[in-house]
Amino acid sequence: METQVLAGGCPIKTVVVLVQENRSFDHMLGWMKSLNPAIDGVDGSESNLVSVADPNSARVQFTDRSEYVDPDPGHSFQAIYEQIYGVPYEPGLPSTPATAALMNGFAQQAEKEKPGMSANVMSGFRPNAVPVYRELVAEFAVCDRWFAPVPASTQPNRLYVHSATSHGATSNVRKQLIEGFPQKTIFDSLDEAGLSFGIYFQYPPATLFYRNLRKLKYLGRFHPFDLSFKKHCKEGKLPNYVVVEQRYFDLKLLPGNDDHPSHDVSEGQKFVKEVYEALRSSPQWNEILFVITYDEHGGFFDHVPPPVNVPSPDDIVGPEPFNFRFDRLGVRVPAILISPWIEKGTVLHEPSGPYPSSQYEHSSIPATVKKIFNLREFLTKRDAWAGTFETKMREDDGAGEGAKLTEFQEALVHLAAVLNGDHAKEGKLKAALEEKTVVEGAKYLEDAFQAFCRAGESCRKRGMDDSQIVAVEKPGGEKPKARKRSFVNKLFSCLACNRSE
Repeated sequence: METQVLAGGCPIKTVVVLVQENRSFDHMLGWMKSLNPAIDGVDGSESNLVSVADPNSARVQFTDRSEYVDPDPGHSFQAIYEQIYGVPYEPGLPSTPATAALMNGFAQQAEKEKPGMSANVMSGFRPNAVPVYRELVAEFAVCDRWFAPVPASTQPNRLYVHSATSHGATSNVRKQLIEGFPQKTIFDSLDEAGLSFGIYFQYPPATLFYRNLRKLKYLGRFHPFDLSFKKHCKEGKLPNYVVVEQRYFDLKLLPGNDDHPSHDVSEGQKFVKEVYEALRSSPQWNEILFVITYDEHGGFFDHVPPPVNVPSPDDIVGPEPFNFRFDRLGVRVPAILISPWIEKGTVLHEPSGPYPSSQYEHSSIPATVKKIFNLREFLTKRDAWAGTFETKMREDDGAGEGAKLTEFQEALVHLAAVLNGDHAKEGKLKAALEEKTVVEGAKYLEDAFQAFCRAGESCRKRGMDDSQIVAVEKPGGEKPKARKRSFVNKLFSCLACNRSE
């Protein structure tokens, strides 16, 4: 079941985002379908011809033999065009053709990159080869309709994660990277609302590509991951919005753990596990939503055609030669949502809104953050359109704070009424029991116990005997009569509570 959990009733107070690198959904999670048939993954029947135009050319089947991938497959704008449409991009062609995407050019394009590369591109990981994802998908939620926001390389897609636009970028443009991208970000929106954010980095963070994050006032929001993340988790000091940035460089002593080929995905699995376990052990765990996704597909096969006719974020047209109008999405990528409020084994498909054409993509992150924290406005037309996932939390259905009391919880509330001196008011107690929810019952019990302890201290100070039954004095009620204690009674009761009288 689902429940709307927006500001005022939302259990989530901290959203944690980890964006890995360059892997498609089918490549990383497609074979999870063997464990959960509800997932739109693969079964081995998928294939591509090495030459789309030649039906007699070799056919490459999709396999489950992916392990270490080297070299890096093609994932430029033109390479992606060929992968999904099956024909090479030529200058002058529309960047979004009228023909349907048949997802049949992956093997063809890979062989142009390097002979034999199609075997790597047309393969995925067995569930046991990515054991951390296997467990997270089983225990929490996987989204099988989450797309890269741009059919392009890394940086344009990463920009959408926190700003819902790439500000016209369809590749890594040196001038823009140096100057910093000027668009408003979700960090700015959170700051305007008086909410907190933090960026925990293992290497100097890529979020500094946003010009606004280079402001002096934000300098204290950057924290070295290895020094601060687990500490802040343990102390319950994580901010409202957390970005985790991993190691993007592969060194002998510190291997890359971002999953970008040729980096070993086992390092990425260890890193995801480290982040998850730190969050899971935090006192903030019951208020956390952890989102894992990938910036783009990295040239690996996926069988689901990307949606078209999507809104441009800001009506900026991309540079020559593509003149891309940002009217179609990139290839599908993995996305896993983790929270104690998510039903075990949840599979998210297409969103139910806010528009009939809405989809999940990286702009869904700032869109969801806006709704959870009731921020003033969307960043662009793209996050206003993107599907959100704040409604995918588990309904309390008897186990949450808003549920009615169970039989045993009612008994505890009865005990609280005795401790608190309310038990004599039968009518009032019965009404209270009918009205109290779990969170109200827990508070009533805590308050009653504290009142009982205060009454006990009062009895002790008045010199009552140790056999005296402690009772809370209510206005107009009869005070319990003190029974004098012997010297031995006083001595041992004082020792027991480590007090002196």
